[in-house]
Formats: sequence, structure tokens, C-alpha cells
Amino acid sequence: MITLDRLVNVLGGYGVRLCGRPEARSAWLRSVAMPDATGRPAAGDLLLAVGTTSIAEAVQWAAASRATAVLVRPAGNGADAERDAAALGDRHGVAVLLADPAVSWSQLAGVVYGLVLESRETASGRGPTDLFALADSLADVIGGAVTIEDRHSRVLAYSRSQQAGDPARLETILARRVPDRLRELFQQRGVFARLAATDEPVFVPADAEHGLTGRMAVAARAGRELLGWVWVTCERPLTGAHLRALADGARTVALHLLRSRASADLERQVESDLVIRLLEGSSDAETVISRLGLAPQPMRVVAVRAHTSDRHAALLLAFEQATTGFGWSRPGRSALLGDTLYTVIPAEQAGTARQWITALHRELPAQVRVAAGISAPAEVAELPAARQEADECLALHESAGLGAVPPAYDESWDDILLRRLRAASRTGRTPARGPVSTLLRHDTSHGTRFVATLRAWLMNQGDLALAAEQLGVHPNTVRNRLRKMDELVPLDLNDGRKRLAMIIMLAAVEDEPRH
Repeated sequence: MITLDRLVNVLGGYGVRLCGRPEARSAWLRSVAMPDATGRPAAGDLLLAVGTTSIAEAVQWAAASRATAVLVRPAGNGADAERDAAALGDRHGVAVLLADPAVSWSQLAGVVYGLVLESRETASGRGPTDLFALADSLADVIGGAVTIEDRHSRVLAYSRSQQAGDPARLETILARRVPDRLRELFQQRGVFARLAATDEPVFVPADAEHGLTGRMAVAARAGRELLGWVWVTCERPLTGAHLRALADGARTVALHLLRSRASADLERQVESDLVIRLLEGSSDAETVISRLGLAPQPMRVVAVRAHTSDRHAALLLAFEQATTGFGWSRPGRSALLGDTLYTVIPAEQAGTARQWITALHRELPAQVRVAAGISAPAEVAELPAARQEADECLALHESAGLGAVPPAYDESWDDILLRRLRAASRTGRTPARGPVSTLLRHDTSHGTRFVATLRAWLMNQGDLALAAEQLGVHPNTVRNRLRKMDELVPLDLNDGRKRLAMIIMLAAVEDEPRH
């Protein structure tokens, strides 16, 4: 059971588009059907119109079977087909999905059946609702309260009965993850190490100080890969049928998690491919934006890098978190390119993008450090240029100190320009001779402060008093230094072009940004 919105988002990567009836996106799809060879209407929320290339016939079939939506591969493909499909769909109350004739029915059916019949959704995002039923079943068999978690100790499902629970379990469920103090306790007791090393259930004794009654945990593993674990409260270690039920339940949980991940990975791949097309420049950018479920409005590109002892793991965690949830519940769409996570987010104000970055960072493990850069607002066709802006702001943020606010290009373009100038200076592309170069060498050799004085005078537009205040000296000192500098090398301070050139040169050799 999934929403039509999610199905459309995934099938968009295969050239499928929804024609009209945007209100139908919130409809739930619980079953799939194909036309019956006997001619009887097929029963199902989504009808695959195999056997016809006529939109009108496909819609009639869907209306006869009372389907919510119909997927058809029309003979014609273009604006006329989309208009016809929208009109017929509105007339019969059916959402019409047009498929690219180049995509085979077997491929489309495989994706549709996998999503509708194998995938499940919960209010918190991706994840099979069957896990809750499984948790209830295990709790009934074993007699304890069951909690199912992923390998990062985030709660995926839990049994409805709270009678056998304890304060620690309640706190875990409310926070949707195991509290840090409990994780530290389990680490100290070696619980996680034993779960990672064995498929056998592990008993954790009670700890009244932490609100913890006794419980057993077992790893949910696919081959050698640890996917999560199952916890059940119990006063003493389980034995016999109860122990076997817990072990069998963990294997079933692993199967559900694999199915859920396969569905999620498919959707993430489709989304990532579409976002990359936008960032690299696409001739059909408006169509791509529509397939991503975003409105054609000004957007910002956010570039993120996550750092920890395992940089690749941190980046994958950030990508997983950025794409957790359904299209309609997330403000942006994301892709991984190299060592950077890019997110296209509708935002006029930089503060909206910063809030998204803060929310992403909050969901990552405490040891993960996040650096980010934000582009200026851009139209859809300008997103490749916005990506470069986000990259430059990301580099600026990475060079800043801890706690610095992620910069946005429209607010920090001057720092970006100065950074470019300094990069050019370091590659030897600034003049080796001239007033500024000569004064720099003189300061180095004689310990003078000619360059700092010249910079203060120029930045304060020739105001001796302001320059002196900035330098912490008397105005006469500034005047004397300027005279000595002019004796050393002609400054031509009355020439506006010369002053501008010296300001640019001084900015290029400056060590740090002004902000």
C-alpha cells in the first residue's frame, strides 16, 4: 500500500507522467490488476492497461473496474495524448498515467508490483507497517513488549501492549530512538559488540537507575550485514519456544527491512538521477522539476559535506536522512555527486535553507560534523550556475571556524570574490612588481607597517582620522607613513584607477576574509 504520489515520483524515472487530477496524488493504492482475458472487469486500485494502446479504452476499463488510476502505453506520445488523457480522466474520475512506449510492460509491472504490494508506509517515513504487526505477534507469543530498531538505534516499530514495558522503553519510543545515556550503558556492557558478533540473542540484566527492566536483544541480519535488532522485555533469559520465536522473528524482520530498503533505494536512485540532470543542465528542466514534484519557482542549491572518522559513511548517512520521508513531505530533492550531497530546495530566503541544514545535522550522529554552502535564488535553467555558487560557499564554510553559519552566495558574494583573488595570488598570477608588491617586501625586510597603513587609508576613502583609529595610531603617523611610502615607490594616490588597482591587489594578498 502506497500513495499514488509516491508511485508517480518513482515511475517518473521511467518516463511515466500523471495527466491531470493532481488531487488524486494523495489516494492510497492497495492492489494492482490487469485486464481479464475473459473480458470481465479486473478489480484493483491501479489497473495496468496491458493489451491496448488506446487511452479511451484504458480509461473505460479502469472506470468499469472502479480503479483509482490506470497506467497505459498510448500509441501516440505528446501534448495531444496528455490533453486527451486529462480530459478522459476527469470525465470518468480516473487518474491516467501515460508510459513511454519504449519501456516494456514487464519492466513497468515489476516496479509497480514491487512498490504497491511489497512496500509499506508509515507516518514517519519509509518503513513497512507490517513490522508493527510483527512486533505485536512477537509480543503475544513471548509475553514481553517488543521494539524493532535499525542499526543506528532508531525505532522502526513497536508492539501495542505497554503493560510489559518500562520507563526506558517508553522514552525510546517517544524519542523515536534510543537515548544517548542508554546507548552508552549498552556500549559499556558490550551489548552492541555481542550483537554485532553473533546471531544468538543477548540478555541485558535490569538496571533500576536507568529505568530498565531485563530484556533480550537479537540482531536482524542479512548474510553478514547487520540491518537492525529486535528487543523484548523479560525478567530472565528466554528459553525454549520463546527463544526460538525471537530468533525466527529477527529473520522475518531482516526480510522486511531488505524489501523496504530495496523500495527506498529505487526511489532514491530515481530522485538522484533527476536532480543530477538539473545540476548539470537539462534541456527539459521544467519537465524534470515537475517529475520531482516541485513547483517551478525560485530555488536554492545546498551543497553539504559530512565529516567523521569514516567520511563515506557520514555522507551516506546524510543522503539517507535527506531523502527519508515521502516526496510531498520533504521540502527539497537530493543527489550524491562525488563527496558532496546536493539538495535543490524551494527558498527565497537563505534562512529556509539554513533551517533545512540544521534539521539534517540534528538527525545525524553527534560526532558527525557538517559543512554547507547555499546558492543564491535561481530559476530552473540557472541551477547549474547555482551549483557552482553552492560549491564556493561550501569551501568558504569549510575554511571557517567551528560554529560559523553556512554562507549563502547572495549574502557572501564579496567573500567569494576575495577568495578567488587570493587563490589567483597564490598561483603567482598577481604582479610581482608594483606598489603593493614593493611595500610587502619592504615590510618583510624592515618590519614596517606600510601595507596595513595603505589598506586602512584606501578602505576609509582617504580619511586620515578613520584610518588612524583603525590602526590605533595618530593621524600624523598615517600621514608620515604615506609620505615615506611615496618616496619608496610612486603611489599616485590621486589617480582613481591606481587606487582601485591597489585595493584589488591588497584584497588578493589578504590572508583572511573580512567577515
